[in-house]
Amino acid sequence: MTTATINGVPIRYEDSGGDGQAVLFSHGFLMDHTMFDEQIDALVPDYRCIRWDERGFGDTPAPGPFSYWDSANDAIGVLDACGVDQAVLVGMSQGGFLSLRAALAHPDRVKAVVLIDSAADIDDAETIEGYHGMMAAFSSEDDEVRAGVAQGVAGLILGDEDLAATWVPKWLARDRDGLNEAGQTLLGRDDVSDRMGEIACPVLIVHGGADQAITLDRAQAVADAVQDCRGVVVVDGAAHAPNMTNPGVVNDALCDFLAAL
Repeated sequence: MTTATINGVPIRYEDSGGDGQAVLFSHGFLMDHTMFDEQIDALVPDYRCIRWDERGFGDTPAPGPFSYWDSANDAIGVLDACGVDQAVLVGMSQGGFLSLRAALAHPDRVKAVVLIDSAADIDDAETIEGYHGMMAAFSSEDDEVRAGVAQGVAGLILGDEDLAATWVPKWLARDRDGLNEAGQTLLGRDDVSDRMGEIACPVLIVHGGADQAITLDRAQAVADAVQDCRGVVVVDGAAHAPNMTNPGVVNDALCDFLAAL
């Protein structure tokens, strides 16, 4: 892993190098760059794979408030640090939120976008209220409360006990201040659904068929609105992170999409 100061923040990233098409992977909320291990194994060495820890997660701090527009600029800054002019952006959940914004703000830098269980809209008021409660529980001084909410979130995101056993301890060890900043970004994000028609680059949608965090219809709305959607791949039975629970299906779809560009 390498650290570069981007937009005033020391951001950690990993670059496989090589001469292949560059692919930038952006992880979901609570996760870090390692959630794409299976995809990196499948794509290297044919593609140059870059992955990074977003603000508040992994080894990248969140020293203050930020938006997903800032995160989009961070993503482009990572490309700059790697000397990459243009990349395919693969984003899972919040990684998709920032990838869409990067495609809007920096269209010349984004060759294509792959959204994994993501959306362009915002959650309804009731859901946002529930997520505020979740974030409050993560900040609790009561370890049992924190562990309980972490297990519940693991069921929502992962739906897999083995993965939960790996990730829940990571979540409980996160810096609470950084996590709170990231949570405010997630819950206070703007709705960019009315701008999806501006995105002209190819877009692939990959979505867990059993995702309860972001339902399939919200991903389909992005597919219907962008100019060049290359398909919607539904991963049967998968929850919010199909690239981890069903990597074979996701990797096949990703490889086919990249090869056709």
